[in-house]
Amino acid sequence: VDCVRPFVATRAHADALEFIDLTAADVTAFVLASCPGRAVGSAKLIVCALRSLLRWLHLTGTVPVSLAAAVPSVAGRRLSDLPKGLEPGQLRRLLGGCDRRTPPGRRDYAIMLLLARLGLRAGEVARLSLDDIDWRHGELAILGKGNRAERLPLPADVGAAIAAYLRHGRPATAAGRSVFVRVHAPHRELTTGG
Repeated sequence: VDCVRPFVATRAHADALEFIDLTAADVTAFVLASCPGRAVGSAKLIVCALRSLLRWLHLTGTVPVSLAAAVPSVAGRRLSDLPKGLEPGQLRRLLGGCDRRTPPGRRDYAIMLLLARLGLRAGEVARLSLDDIDWRHGELAILGKGNRAERLPLPADVGAAIAAYLRHGRPATAAGRSVFVRVHAPHRELTTGG
């Protein structure tokens, strides 16, 4: 009701609602005026409610022709708003912010290199196990979305950062085979959020 109230208000004339002269152009004009600047979900809710109202108006005989098809769709493509990658200068500054003289800095540097150079997701990095690294062949086994296993090349700089963390950053008391662990005890595997 709240979504279509503004539309119904446009049809109010002298204490009465007039829908008999409603046209497809009126419907389209309302959507084009109401939806820009709204979140995709909010815009989709408006057009869905408007279609429902127009179907009801036709079924009750208030309008002679169904105008539900005149309501334009909201362009809300699933991947239309992917985040942009960092510029090279931004990435250098981000990596430069990691103090690699400290264990947390070594860990964070290795994680950010994995994210930036290999395009891994946070969950894939968090789940990375010591058994997933094939040092001889320079490969990583990544368990991705849908539990799909992928083998990726391990760039030399990423491998060096991981090795530096494993040698001089990963606590000896770390539990399990996870590569990246929490800084503070108990030293369990790092979560996706972490």
